[in-house]
Amino acid sequence: MKIFSDISQLPAFKNPVVSIGSFDGVHLGHREILNVMTIKANEIDGETVLLTFWPHPRMVLQPNDNGLKLLNTIEEKIEILENYGLDNLVILPFTEEFSKMDYRLFIEEILVKKINVKTLVIGHDHHFGKNREGNFEQLEAFAPVFHFDLIQVDAIQLQSDPLSSSMIRKALENGETVFANEILGYPYSVTGIVVEGKKRGRELGYPTANIQIPEKFKLLPADGIYVVEVIYDGKTYKGMASLGHNPTFGDTDKTLEVNIFNFNKQIYNEKITVKFLLFLRKEVKFASKEELVQQLEADKRDTLFFFHT
Repeated sequence: MKIFSDISQLPAFKNPVVSIGSFDGVHLGHREILNVMTIKANEIDGETVLLTFWPHPRMVLQPNDNGLKLLNTIEEKIEILENYGLDNLVILPFTEEFSKMDYRLFIEEILVKKINVKTLVIGHDHHFGKNREGNFEQLEAFAPVFHFDLIQVDAIQLQSDPLSSSMIRKALENGETVFANEILGYPYSVTGIVVEGKKRGRELGYPTANIQIPEKFKLLPADGIYVVEVIYDGKTYKGMASLGHNPTFGDTDKTLEVNIFNFNKQIYNEKITVKFLLFLRKEVKFASKEELVQQLEADKRDTLFFFHT
């Protein structure tokens, strides 16, 4: 996959089959759009081009809004898209000036003049341009004018609701990890740096890696205890994670701590990825450390049972 971040330096794509959007999560609905793009590109001897934006528009237009939560960092999105066979990714820098571009100008200047679109593939609810005024109906009117084909991909329906990134966010925030992973098409993960913690886990017989996630916009699942896989140095390890405020100890800061099974390395300042596989239980305030250890033993049994079933 080739990646471009300068719209003025794009090559001459061959019969480009294009789609536009943030593709947050690159979920099964996005995957259907990518599949349609690939099929069409094969039909017309072309190549696929996804046009996305970074930073996220809300980061630029509402910089003080701390409520923005995304499923992917730009690095994660690039990795996922590469795995799904996209030919070209164009990352347009989103600026306040760009946000004011009229949708008609976007079609003519970006899609037609810069990319030379031959086929445009969009989702069922796609909007673009200033104030999101551009939609399928406008594209339908402009397609014959600028000589490109237009394909709209229907939404994947789940219990009468269209699959969406917001549906996945809600599921993760409710601890519905299995459901979220099913419609993502892969386990939801976070990547961070291992930092020094309070070393309580070591005292309890369950040493943990305390993970600091640099991106404040990255969505964290519901507080609780999880079955996880950990990726470190290219290898995969089984483990269990605690996400939350450690109510037994009365902590105020939210932490993500992972007990990695069969692992005994010092990895401070190293990068690791945690994949959330199953929500085991909510956080509980225990009356004593002994009660907490008993629960940790039960959590480990449940985690091992998950991996062996």
